Amino acid sequence: MKNQIVTATQERITIRHVAQDAGVSVAAVSKVLRNAYGVSEVLRSKVEASIEKLNYRPSVAARGMRGRTYTVGILVIELSNPFLAGVIESANTMLSDNGYKSLIGIGRSASPIEASMIESMIDNRMDGVLIIAPRISGKVLERYARQIPIAVIAHHEPHAQTYDTVNSDDRKGAALAVEVAVKQGYRDIAMLGYDFLDSPSTVVALQREMGYVAAMKQAGLESRIIRLPPVAENREAAIRDFLVTTDRPRAVFVWSDLDAVPLINAARTSGIRVPEDLAIIGYDNSPMAAIPLVGLTSVDQNAVQLGRTASEVLMGRIDGRQEARHLLIEPHVELRGST
Repeated sequence: MKNQIVTATQERITIRHVAQDAGVSVAAVSKVLRNAYGVSEVLRSKVEASIEKLNYRPSVAARGMRGRTYTVGILVIELSNPFLAGVIESANTMLSDNGYKSLIGIGRSASPIEASMIESMIDNRMDGVLIIAPRISGKVLERYARQIPIAVIAHHEPHAQTYDTVNSDDRKGAALAVEVAVKQGYRDIAMLGYDFLDSPSTVVALQREMGYVAAMKQAGLESRIIRLPPVAENREAAIRDFLVTTDRPRAVFVWSDLDAVPLINAARTSGIRVPEDLAIIGYDNSPMAAIPLVGLTSVDQNAVQLGRTASEVLMGRIDGRQEARHLLIEPHVELRGST
């Protein structure tokens, strides 16, 4: 019997394998999975031990047969980014209005943690997962999406078939930033990005770099990308070093307000006038950017629409839609005193 189970693990583990390993009926395993009334703790412990041992993941079809839990997991890269709060609030409101409860997990910019969180959401029989700015690859997402409906924000993979994506049109947003700078009369326009290291090619910063380079070429200008350390590292020293370089550009488009706000603060505290000495354009239009003392010109990617739209497409997946949807939200630029 045990040999049969070992062989089966090379294929997809089913509820029958779990029942066989636990020494109970398939019906008993089913009761545990759907949290049925009257299941003893002894039976539950035995079945859950086999589920963990065999790494069993219920299929989407099987989950549908058990009925919905009306819970959705929201997995976010971090909570320190103020822009994400608006996305989460909008998504949660849309889900709540449609009878769903949301539980939030934090991936902490680490692929293993994100994978573990998604597996926990599957194990807890949630109806779907909304993921914001994942570090895990599209290939891994494809695998999980065969087990649970998934919609992803800030992840550019337009050819994915098993899950949906909703993004700001990041290339266009970067192009709009360049257009604003050019219209203001700037010609020496650099982009402040970061070292991607092992970041997947789906990250928004890469799309913004592509948009920046294309827009600079269209304007007949030479592009220049200056890279800060990776996002997980402290970048204050690198920002100060950028400000004192002898070939500092006249204007800079920053990949995100996460670095644009500290940059504008560091410039002003070191006596560099903004925009007289250095014009700065950010991306996200985060709440900090709009504070009058900051006054950062920034590309707005519409947090409310991102969250609402992603929730809508996720609920469509939960309702049984199988064809993939990959949507782009139109950005615009909010002009303030930094340009």
